[in-house]
Amino acid sequence: MPIVIDKNIPAYSILGSEHIFVMDKERAGTQDIRPIEIAILNLMPTKKETETQLMRLLSNSPLQVNVTLIHTESYRSKNTEAEYLDRFYKPFETVKDKHFDGMIVTGAPVEELDFEQVAYWNELTKMFEFTKTNVTSAIFICWGAMAALNYFYSVPKYALKNKLFGVFAHRKSEEQNPLMRGISDEFHMCHSRHSTVRESDVKKHKELKVLASSRRAGVSVVSDRDYRQVFVLGHMEYDRDTLKKEYERDLNKGLPVPRPHRYFADKSGEKIDMNWSSTANLFYNNWLNFVYQTTPYRF
Repeated sequence: MPIVIDKNIPAYSILGSEHIFVMDKERAGTQDIRPIEIAILNLMPTKKETETQLMRLLSNSPLQVNVTLIHTESYRSKNTEAEYLDRFYKPFETVKDKHFDGMIVTGAPVEELDFEQVAYWNELTKMFEFTKTNVTSAIFICWGAMAALNYFYSVPKYALKNKLFGVFAHRKSEEQNPLMRGISDEFHMCHSRHSTVRESDVKKHKELKVLASSRRAGVSVVSDRDYRQVFVLGHMEYDRDTLKKEYERDLNKGLPVPRPHRYFADKSGEKIDMNWSSTANLFYNNWLNFVYQTTPYRF
């Protein structure tokens, strides 16, 4: 089944060129199928790239997926033109009475600020509350995961001495769960962050369980007991060249950025072995199946 998005958004043509089944909203309206409703709160400055990465993962499912893109009103992105946001994104106020099968909250480049110093923090906490009543399951990514863990469970974040940057090996927990089903015991995930949370702080809360962790990257996938809250500290959704672009961007700015850990396959920095995409596809497919089966038909 297809992912249903506006035919004018860049992701529509990009995914179509990759032979991914996409459908515009007009055509989807003629289908007598129960679609799955997913909201994406995109806090990244690279909105077009991020939305395409997530839509690519959401499209790898036998379900028809309707996507609603949400932006903050208390802070407007300086990297995405206002016309684009007004055309393809909705402010939270216009969807606050809707119900969604799932919601994804992305990361944001604000890690070095205290949570309360973030310009849209008050608005974000309203959306966090919204996920408790109007969303079957929410995935929080990177800074979004740290922010949500802090808001819901008072789990602190800590500044890292050096940026955690690259592709890291992770191990699943031994406990069987619907989100990690079929994923190898050892798998890989990208990380790009200056902060972290500690597994010892997470384990203080009986409502939480660690689904995966890494010797070098630390706790990486956490959920509550009912999988209604899922916290992913890394970036399963990254494209092959996302870390390369970040690395070159920071080098051009003269920042002391480390070479991405186990990312480049040769010394030239041109060849990249993408060893995290199968995990990403399976994880998001597992999540979509979980929320589809869990949400009441007339939610």
